[in-house]
Amino acid sequence: MSEQESGRSRLRRALARPSRSQAVVGVLLAVVGFAAVTQIRTNETDSTYSGLREQDLIDVLDGLAGTTQRTQAEIDRLTRERQDLLSETTRREAALDRTKLEVDRLSVLAGAVPVTGPGVRVTITERTGVVSVATFLDVIQELRSVGAEAIQVNGEVRLLAQSSFEQGTGGIVIDGTLVEPPYVIDAIGDPDPLSGAMVFSLGPARQVRQDGGELTVEQLASLDIDTTVKPTDPAFAEPDP
Repeated sequence: MSEQESGRSRLRRALARPSRSQAVVGVLLAVVGFAAVTQIRTNETDSTYSGLREQDLIDVLDGLAGTTQRTQAEIDRLTRERQDLLSETTRREAALDRTKLEVDRLSVLAGAVPVTGPGVRVTITERTGVVSVATFLDVIQELRSVGAEAIQVNGEVRLLAQSSFEQGTGGIVIDGTLVEPPYVIDAIGDPDPLSGAMVFSLGPARQVRQDGGELTVEQLASLDIDTTVKPTDPAFAEPDP
């Protein structure tokens, strides 16, 4: 057997039956190779946090969690403020609407503004006698009792809650103004109750007939009351220029 063949034989035997030292070297080389491949893949996947330690990564995650909580808390706070502002605006608008409605209602009652709406026109004509102040006042009271919102007489006088009535020469004096027959009373409100209050069996129509007059009622879908009264209540006073 030659020297070359002897060397090859020894190599084959070594590969077939490696010694302990050769086995250790092989394992170390495998570990190093695996670590190298893993490092390359990690760098390709995430180059931002690849150099951080485990504790560093935990700290980063904790910081992100805290930032998220603070951001959500700020969002919640701003949302509550927005809802509060909307609620306050709604309450303010509702209060303004109520105030406006109340001012409008008081303005109508005070006779300070013209009024348009459905209602009735009551005409009292003297035939054989003179319609008394008491009978005329009963007509007005009946209209008010069934919901008349505004009343005027002969297009001249706007009636108020405190209006005065006196018998005058040739007519009735209302708030210092002489109103002559025929008396045309315009009343705004629900036409059915208003007309019904005039013609029921013991109502004003009967009293007018007893005085020698005649009462007729006309229901109107739209009625204009244009006469107004200069308000004396400071709440209705116009501001100084």
